[in-house]
Amino acid sequence: MPAVSWRAGAKSLLKRSSPGTLVLRIVRILLLLLLAVLLLPYLVTPFYRTGQPVSALMAWRSLRGAPVTRHWVDFGAISPYLPRSVVGSEDAHFCKHRGIDWGALREALDDAEDGEVARGGSTITQQVAKNLFLWSGRSVIRKGLELPLALWIDFVLPKQRILEIYLNIAEMGPSGQFGAEAGAQYAFGRSAAALSPREAALLAAILPNPVKRSARNPGPGVRRLSGTYIARANTVTRCWRENRGD
Repeated sequence: MPAVSWRAGAKSLLKRSSPGTLVLRIVRILLLLLLAVLLLPYLVTPFYRTGQPVSALMAWRSLRGAPVTRHWVDFGAISPYLPRSVVGSEDAHFCKHRGIDWGALREALDDAEDGEVARGGSTITQQVAKNLFLWSGRSVIRKGLELPLALWIDFVLPKQRILEIYLNIAEMGPSGQFGAEAGAQYAFGRSAAALSPREAALLAAILPNPVKRSARNPGPGVRRLSGTYIARANTVTRCWRENRGD
């Protein structure tokens, strides 16, 4: 009897609702769901001051059954040469900007307008935003979501924590190696704590594309870049510790 009453009530509601009203309700529900999805990263980020977050790419590959190797390593257990090499190669103004390097972003946009190959304009914080919550590939929509999220991440997380997360979710190997430990073990057969300046620079040199670039068998281009990054690493101080008392 209750089942019959429920069906009767549903039929009565459908009769009273015009097609236009139903469409509006569906659109409203979809908009609310979209808003919830957009707000979720902002709600979750403060909780990432601790823990071992997994990137969206790692989760997606695991769901597809693709190999994923990641062993979380705390910042203090990583060779100090690696964060310095990564900052020197990926984001020279990491300790100065608030999540976005507006100067580098303008230069990248100018290069694109001139038809040149755009230089990397993304900061480490932007890459953390993309890796944790968004998707890979060039997209105006993704970039539009990434920029405010990077500002929020920089606001709620210490610089050292942002760098720690990046060093544990960045892809550092050709077959599903994520993070400094998996990358170091694959390329050099040693832990991230034992990386030499040269090895750290080689890992930094492959970060844009660890599938085509190899730290294990570096080609001339990777070796040349690693030499540049060794020099840059020597000029990088532990500025992230000075950020808001971190």
